[in-house]
Amino acid sequence: MRLVGKVAIITGAANGIGLAAAEVFAREGAKVAVADFNEELGEVSARELRNKDYEVSFFQVNVADRESVDRMVEQVLRLYGKIDILVNNAGITKDALLSKLAPADFQSVLDVNLTGVFHCTQAVLPALIENGKGRIINTSSVSGVYGNIGQTNYAATKAGVVGMTKTWAKELGRKGITVNAVAPGFIETGMTAQVPEKILEQMKQMVPLARLGKPEDIANAYLFLASDEAGYVNGTVLHVDGGIMM
Repeated sequence: MRLVGKVAIITGAANGIGLAAAEVFAREGAKVAVADFNEELGEVSARELRNKDYEVSFFQVNVADRESVDRMVEQVLRLYGKIDILVNNAGITKDALLSKLAPADFQSVLDVNLTGVFHCTQAVLPALIENGKGRIINTSSVSGVYGNIGQTNYAATKAGVVGMTKTWAKELGRKGITVNAVAPGFIETGMTAQVPEKILEQMKQMVPLARLGKPEDIANAYLFLASDEAGYVNGTVLHVDGGIMM
């Protein structure tokens, strides 16, 4: 098992990619803090993982609220005594064409997807520095690298995540902390479940592998970057997109 003895916080872990990552990390021996805004769903998801004999606990958090983030980190440290890995996976979308994008929707996506990453990383940083090593994994998107129609706010945040990732990799590498990002492509989640079948087929045809990704595809990328095998990987953006952006 690749994460034995490690403690990992995964934000947005009540469902989708985050939940898949929580299960993969726990299966590989980590103690996992399932951190999510949705308390009811988070408790259910954590309980289901514990029923599989994984060491998992739920922590309610609003990543856009620094006090909430600080409280969550303190609770994790109180329970597990340390933090080794942070996966900044939480994110939201409020899509609209630029001409129709409400300023409030622009700001709320920034608050969660960009400022939330800053809050969580800064709050966890003292624990990682105390360890003398650590892993920070941020979730970007192909939209943040190449843009996407109707996603001004989302693309801006995911591009910002790339910039923060590379900056932190330079700042923190000498402290034994690696910082990397994963850029998912089209992934089968609750969001894509709402997309009409005809559009889904068009999306699949854009991908050389001719299929959408699964949450586990992203979770496995997180796992690699969190593992000892990735000890010399720093400041990278790992595209997990089926080759859509070649």
